[in-house]
Amino acid sequence: MKSAVDVKEAVRALKEGGVIACPTEAVWGLSCDPDNDEALAHLMRMKERDPAKGVILVAASIQQFQPWLSQLPLALHAPLAASWPGPNTWLVPDNGRSHGLVRGAHQSVALRVTDHPLIKSLCEAFGGPLVSTSANRAGNPPAMSADEVASIFGDEIAAIVEGELGGNAKPSTIKDLVTGKVMRA
Repeated sequence: MKSAVDVKEAVRALKEGGVIACPTEAVWGLSCDPDNDEALAHLMRMKERDPAKGVILVAASIQQFQPWLSQLPLALHAPLAASWPGPNTWLVPDNGRSHGLVRGAHQSVALRVTDHPLIKSLCEAFGGPLVSTSANRAGNPPAMSADEVASIFGDEIAAIVEGELGGNAKPSTIKDLVTGKVMRA
């Protein structure tokens, strides 16, 4: 297995266009720079993910999402502020800031402010949001350990970040910010 790295080494791998694996609130995840064409394409190939699905962005604070929220009516900011940080992902109308592979075939972008200390540290050290998607090939269950991640992806991963899963039993709830409809309970 690849040896586990710390946050500083993980950020270096992200800035070099790599895809990293790290523990999240409920499962092991894969992350990359949401503005790097090559990293996003590599992530989609690794996961064998349909690019039309898009991916979630995770941030350390609501301030890190300001470029994505800049045209959002003020009334729609309240649900975000009330539910973050925490296991709540919101589908927010895209204002043109999101990369096509992040948004997928949707008119919205999936955003979450994390309360997981390691992911928060990664986003702070990186200087902005990161892609956060489960560490698995499409249709398979997500990895639950660093060893599983290494056996699934091997050398396709630039780094595996040392850390522990959060205490959540399931991935985040996903809600549409405009309609309030729950997309994933």
